[in-house]
Amino acid sequence: MGVHVRRKTPQIDGRGRPSKTAFAPERRMLSPHAWITIGTILGVFVILQVRRRVPTDLLFLSALAFVTLCGVISPEEALSGFSNNAVVTIAGLFVCAASLRATGGLDWIGRSLLGSVQKEKPALVRLSIVLVAASSFVLNSALVAMTMPVVIDWCRKRGISPSRLLMPVSYLAILGGVCTLVGTSTTLVVNQQLASAASLVEGNVAPTFLADLRPMGLFEIGKVGAPCALLGTFVLFFISSRLLPRRREIATQVGEEAREYLVELLVQPECPLIDKNVTDAGLRQLPGLFLIEINRPNQVITPVTPRNIIRNGDRLVFSGIVETIVDLEKIPGLVPTADLNYDVAPASRRNRQLVEVVLSRACPLLGTTVREGGFRQKYNAAIIAVHRNGSRLTNKIGDIVLEPGDTLLLQTPGKFAQNYRNSRDFYLVSDVDGAPRRHDRALLAGLLAFILIVWLCCTNFLATDGVWSGFSSTAMAAVTIAVLMILTRCLPVSDARTAVNLPLIMTIAGALGLALALDRSGADDAIASGIVSVVGLNPMTLLVVVYLLSVLATEMISNTAVAALMLPLAVQIASMAGVSPRPYIMAITLAASLSFLSPIGYQTNLMVMGPGGYRPSDYFKVGLPIAITVAATAMVLIPVIWPFEL
Repeated sequence: MGVHVRRKTPQIDGRGRPSKTAFAPERRMLSPHAWITIGTILGVFVILQVRRRVPTDLLFLSALAFVTLCGVISPEEALSGFSNNAVVTIAGLFVCAASLRATGGLDWIGRSLLGSVQKEKPALVRLSIVLVAASSFVLNSALVAMTMPVVIDWCRKRGISPSRLLMPVSYLAILGGVCTLVGTSTTLVVNQQLASAASLVEGNVAPTFLADLRPMGLFEIGKVGAPCALLGTFVLFFISSRLLPRRREIATQVGEEAREYLVELLVQPECPLIDKNVTDAGLRQLPGLFLIEINRPNQVITPVTPRNIIRNGDRLVFSGIVETIVDLEKIPGLVPTADLNYDVAPASRRNRQLVEVVLSRACPLLGTTVREGGFRQKYNAAIIAVHRNGSRLTNKIGDIVLEPGDTLLLQTPGKFAQNYRNSRDFYLVSDVDGAPRRHDRALLAGLLAFILIVWLCCTNFLATDGVWSGFSSTAMAAVTIAVLMILTRCLPVSDARTAVNLPLIMTIAGALGLALALDRSGADDAIASGIVSVVGLNPMTLLVVVYLLSVLATEMISNTAVAALMLPLAVQIASMAGVSPRPYIMAITLAASLSFLSPIGYQTNLMVMGPGGYRPSDYFKVGLPIAITVAATAMVLIPVIWPFEL
């Protein structure tokens, strides 16, 4: 049997405030819809922990479809998340960020900041200043994607391990994201939910309670977010030299360990494979080896297709484990060339290049082996090496099961990085030479970005009705500037389509639908009642519990999903305790936005995991002091800035 909390009409005392005794929960059976909703959300939580390879967006959409088909919410309510103002705003901001990247605006900033710096500490200081400031107005995931190649290139030229700076890049962007409303998708999602949060409370509640459910101003979250960012940055700078690991990046290891997985064989005149295609020659199913290149005079074929013909004098380059070379030596007429200069001074270098990519949760090949997934056929690129959790996987490449956050070193044709830079399948695409930029549009893109920031600042002061009501919408601001970026050729239409992080959009929409199901079924009442019955009605104790629950859930699920699901719960807890909901709303927003303890909780942490060679334990070791610092700061400042009293 369960407990359901029915919202009772609060009694108003002599000073117009609700009496705390009016919020005592009333026990009754949980409805079937409440059980379905709670079970579904718990199922999502468990699956995400047990099956890490399951795409988050697919899981949340599946859960949304299930509760809708069970009648918990209507189809219209389930689909309302896709037209949510925050969802549209985030999509537009991704396009704007891609435009800034395509025109080289942030590349110039990165070079200006790090170009003359030679040491690690001064570089971290400069990164701290620019990233915290920039991520206050640019979505931090987009900012990290633009900053990573700059930092990696700087580290390569100075012989510094990227692992010393990439995790700070992610953490600094996260810290800066809580300084304003538009710094992270989490605050945008919470703010949009607040626009209709009054519907979460039934009965004749105090006007002050409803007033505290108002949407946030552009800089309101920064009253606590900015001190958290300042102190968190100070702690990061203090502990970085002691706790950050020193690991070589994937490209460096490839250069140093080429004998382990690259082998080049010469086709001699007596070889029986001559005039056969690759498939007929039996070179596609060799265990642990992949034919990645055919090198012949005046021509380099890469990637190799099944239809390519083997000719006399061809130099065949295979990728795999050296021990399996015995399989090739059994073929008459194939002899090793022992060309140790292959990846140092390759012939016809302009026809091929090495590219690093980091697999996102949206990659369709997750959970499949390299051979089964057909990576080469799908992306026209050959996998040279795979890095995971800070080390290169040494088992047979074809048998490696791909996971989110894996860093792949690819051999590709020249335009791979340009074609896939904004692909949803990868968090990062970084080539050695860098992608071409539209520098002639950099000034225009910067001007449009500045207009967007000013517009977003003004939306809080513009009327929401009347002829000019469209200017008060953050979604219209982001979409309008995104369209102008495309029309002014700062970003091609094709790149604009791929710039939108569709998995994130789907996850947010699904989480918003599940949050609505929590309210409609009364499940949020039951959960809030359980927390209050265990913890009591002390507002400060409840605030600490809500913050810690949000932190733990964020580290195991995702920031935007936790924010969407926890907001109805926060409103009910405040209602039962007879206090203002504002402190709890801010606690959830900050806790879901400040994820430092795992690579899963925040997208930027997963983005830097592969290129930095990090292990999950590194995040906990480095992130724990920062997480404790920002939590203590938030718990001290939140009740001061947003008092519990109504």
